[in-house]
Amino acid sequence: MSDRPFKVLGIQQIAVGAIDKAPLRKIWVDMLGLQITGEFISETENVNEDIAVAGSGPLKVEVDLMQPIDPEKRPKVHEPALNHVGLWIDDLAAAVGWLEANGVRFTPGGIRKGGSGFDVCFIHPKGNDETPVGGAGVLIELVQAPAEVRDAFARLANG
Repeated sequence: MSDRPFKVLGIQQIAVGAIDKAPLRKIWVDMLGLQITGEFISETENVNEDIAVAGSGPLKVEVDLMQPIDPEKRPKVHEPALNHVGLWIDDLAAAVGWLEANGVRFTPGGIRKGGSGFDVCFIHPKGNDETPVGGAGVLIELVQAPAEVRDAFARLANG
């Protein structure tokens, strides 16, 4: 697979869900000290989330604290409690094209703006007959890394 036209640079986020964000805020913000930097609400994604961060600068990691707008509707952002892992990608369009050509299944919606304003898309947790490769039970978010993140990872890689 050396013809892969993109790189995974690092972890961009993890997302955790519960019926109510209050217990999530208690542990992640009050006890662990992460800072809330934003909020994202989307009827389409059935999510009301607080965006918390660990660290600072271009290598900070988000911990998205999510609760469903309607617990009966899909997607159920609280099931499982570790909802998804987000990966910084150096070239999201190239990644999606190559992965699709190699049988990877994506969730509906294609590349779109995510809660933090970056372009994102999601690898489906399960493959199907048409696209047999999924996330082996894990929802994986691919996030277009902005220039400052790409540059920071390049500086670290070069010493």
